[in-house]
Amino acid sequence: MSPKEFPHLLDGRMKFRHLVLLDAIARRGTIVGAAAELHVAQPVATRGLRELEEILEVELFERGPRGLTPTVYGEAFTEHARAILAQARHAARHVAELADADRGTVVVGTHLFGSNVLLPRAIAALKAERPYLTVAVRVGTPESLLVDLSAGRLDLIVGRLTQISDEGFLRRKLYDESVVLVVRNSHPLAAAETVDLATLAGYPWILPGPETALRRELEELFHSNDVLLPANRVEATSFLTVRQLLRDTDVVVALPRLITEEEDPGIVRLPVSLEPIGHSVGITLPASRTLTPSAKALIDKLIAEAIEVDQRLGTGPLSASS
Repeated sequence: MSPKEFPHLLDGRMKFRHLVLLDAIARRGTIVGAAAELHVAQPVATRGLRELEEILEVELFERGPRGLTPTVYGEAFTEHARAILAQARHAARHVAELADADRGTVVVGTHLFGSNVLLPRAIAALKAERPYLTVAVRVGTPESLLVDLSAGRLDLIVGRLTQISDEGFLRRKLYDESVVLVVRNSHPLAAAETVDLATLAGYPWILPGPETALRRELEELFHSNDVLLPANRVEATSFLTVRQLLRDTDVVVALPRLITEEEDPGIVRLPVSLEPIGHSVGITLPASRTLTPSAKALIDKLIAEAIEVDQRLGTGPLSASS
């Protein structure tokens, strides 16, 4: 279409409800799932998608037997829709916080790396100073958290940094941390002075999900040592699940070193080097949004607590950026 034929997105036809619906459909993959999430009838959701496609004059999704797949137009416009929704959510909260400086809300996403030591300490320090500030913690996979961050449902993410900053996100490294293997203190290998990977593979393991960077690194470790991935395994990223299974069974688990130092004496570290497996823990922020006062306050506490963690781990001076 020529420039004069571009759809008029400011002529009043497109509503925020269209953008909210588009985001839900893109995440859920079906009209039924999006309608259930938004608490509307399926015909209402179907009509909303049709209206948006008529406004844009393109097909946003391909219909298939397994649901909806975004077209190139759908992928592109969903990204813009999420940015618009994020700015709207951010603006509303920013105004509310300016009206009541002692209150406010910060929504932080996290996963296994960074959630069990650094984040609770930072939240405790923040609440000690601002008890009426609400901190909402959302747990998910790194991929799902990035989607929520881009859509404005999160202010920041605390956890493992798997890549450098890109166009959509800014990443700040707080400290480096190694990964160690642990078992309960009654495990048959708990007192062993040396243990090899082939022996460990004969025991049950808890492995992170296939979508995680640590899982891929562990698979490469087994492959490079000509050892098959343990056949007896559980896949879990919930630390509560991991901790309970670790205490009750003879599983072997790869965990961040800091988590193992915070645990009770019923868990022991095995004398096995996982080099070069390691990671940087840090903060991920949206590149295009200014921070609310509440988000800034939490980040300040995260940085302060990370300095202490970094000194405990002995990983060197705290890096200012990734």
